[in-house]
Amino acid sequence: MSGYPGAPPSGYPGAPGGGYPGAPGGGYPGGAPGGGYPGAPPPQQGGYQGGGYGGGAPGYQQGARPAYSGGPGAPYGGQPSVDPQIAQWFNAVDSDRSGQIDAKELQRALVNGNWTNFSEEACRMMIDMFDANRSGTIDVQEFSQLFAYINNWKREFEKLDSDRSGKIEQAEYTRALEQMGYRFSPTFISNLLAKYDARGRRLTLDNFIVSNVQIKRLTDSFRSRDKEMRGQATLQYEDFIGIAIGAHK
Repeated sequence: MSGYPGAPPSGYPGAPGGGYPGAPGGGYPGGAPGGGYPGAPPPQQGGYQGGGYGGGAPGYQQGARPAYSGGPGAPYGGQPSVDPQIAQWFNAVDSDRSGQIDAKELQRALVNGNWTNFSEEACRMMIDMFDANRSGTIDVQEFSQLFAYINNWKREFEKLDSDRSGKIEQAEYTRALEQMGYRFSPTFISNLLAKYDARGRRLTLDNFIVSNVQIKRLTDSFRSRDKEMRGQATLQYEDFIGIAIGAHK
């Protein structure tokens, strides 16, 4: 599978022993403290592990902008130093030389392991996550943060992609979800894969990231409404629509 130049060393900064920090037995940060929320019944047809809700994305906490973690290199524009190779890549896709790149420009910089470009949906989502001033674009510092974030996900994807095809299948994705604390039914996971790949039901890296971030966002929204932590919540119609399209938290 193709690599990203300037990737940070394996593992997540601050994680003991590598792997997925922040969850018991190795998991993604942002998961339920102590392995779940006590008092909830065991899951039935899929749901939440250990009476709680599953985890989140490596290196990114919902509701907070990722902290700068730039690599070594010369300063860029008087800002904290950015790896020169990352700065060079940024300049290569900053076609209008504005010092900012949008989702379309970002798409030209990001490639899956099977040499397809990241989807526009994935690029818009990532711009939104790292766009501190809500301009719809990111600068080289934010691009450096995004780069490290993608590489965190990429390392976990490569652990699952045993045949180095650039795609992961249902059994591999199920294992990844279980490591994050989710217990979904096989039917649900199959339907989720079909959303991104109706025929092959496999995930490329960009869709792996998008699906996991969306699951985390929706889980957080549902959890805030599940007052008794039973895996059940009553939602008004407008609230449900707001959550689904990302207008409500």
